[in-house]
Amino acid sequence: MNIVYLSPHFPHHYHQFCKNLKQLGANVLGIGDAPSEDLDPVVKDALTEYYRVTDMHDYDQLVRACGYYTHRYGKIDRFESLNEYWLATEARIRDDFNITGVRGRDIDVIKRKSLMKGRFQSAGVPVAAGRLVSTREEARGLIKITGYPVVAKPDTGVGALDTYRLDSDADLDAFFSSKLEMDTIMEAFVQGNIVSFDGLADVNGDLVFYTGHSFSQGIMETVNQARHIHYTSMRNIPPALEKMGRQCVKAFDVRERFFHIEFFETKPGKYVALEVNMRPPGGFTTDMFNFACDIDVYRLWAQVMVNGSATLDYQRKYHCCYASRKNRYTYCNSHEAVMARYGTFMVQAEVVPGIFSSALGDFGYIFRSPDMEQIQEIIRFIHDTR
Repeated sequence: MNIVYLSPHFPHHYHQFCKNLKQLGANVLGIGDAPSEDLDPVVKDALTEYYRVTDMHDYDQLVRACGYYTHRYGKIDRFESLNEYWLATEARIRDDFNITGVRGRDIDVIKRKSLMKGRFQSAGVPVAAGRLVSTREEARGLIKITGYPVVAKPDTGVGALDTYRLDSDADLDAFFSSKLEMDTIMEAFVQGNIVSFDGLADVNGDLVFYTGHSFSQGIMETVNQARHIHYTSMRNIPPALEKMGRQCVKAFDVRERFFHIEFFETKPGKYVALEVNMRPPGGFTTDMFNFACDIDVYRLWAQVMVNGSATLDYQRKYHCCYASRKNRYTYCNSHEAVMARYGTFMVQAEVVPGIFSSALGDFGYIFRSPDMEQIQEIIRFIHDTR
């Protein structure tokens, strides 16, 4: 099986997907913009071959790379990056080389939030009131219906980039005075906790793994207010969340893919869909899958890619939590104090790469416990500020 993996060196821990593909007998053919000599040896070892391009946004270079691999190894069976940024590029390559997976005709509904809203509604899943707006007048027309606050964000944005809460006419005027030239969706602000339904579907759309997470706040607040964040995996998925999550997986026809579906929990058992992402949840969450259940989700994905499905007998043994720290804060307890007191619960503690720091902080702790009260105690100790 010939699997082309785009940007195998970023994020660094994703090389484990490639490593497991190779161990299962696939040719893992990397394309990236890093010089080969700069690749970490573990990334090199995970690949059958690596083809360097000077600019990954130059589509012609990607086509030439795929042409080279086709000539050398035969037909390309899969083209993947597991990165939301490259979803449209992946689809275009799959169209041009007739590769199985999300194609150009599918991409808008998983990239454009305005189209996601319609798909959620068709699945019977509640959404926030909202629509595309291009002028102040259109926005004011919506706000007459929803009232303030509203949230304005790019229709095809990634994460919380250029996402704003508007609380007044003054905020609205300021937003349109500096608005970028892009499609904007505006929605009623929904008060609630952010939760997610996450997992991996096989070739038939059946779930081989799923879980849920609860977030201290949304990424919009984390980024725009430079706050630290924590989020925690659930040991027991609320039945209403699982039901709604499964409805979304079916509605979006998720196959051979990870998914990360975000909801507002407005009150216990009541959910409003926020957005769907056809990739693993960000940051180190794939590692958290493993720590929470004592599994290897990197190998599980590789088995799905090579065999079409996989069997996994797992239990959610622990709540696994990520808690960040920001350099802008002065914390009551030093890193040494955190590790001395809670080191037995820690499974990872490291500096966050700069490109992720606005959302994931400058330093991140991952820890686990079967007891949610213990998790909350550790969060308080980490986040206690002067």
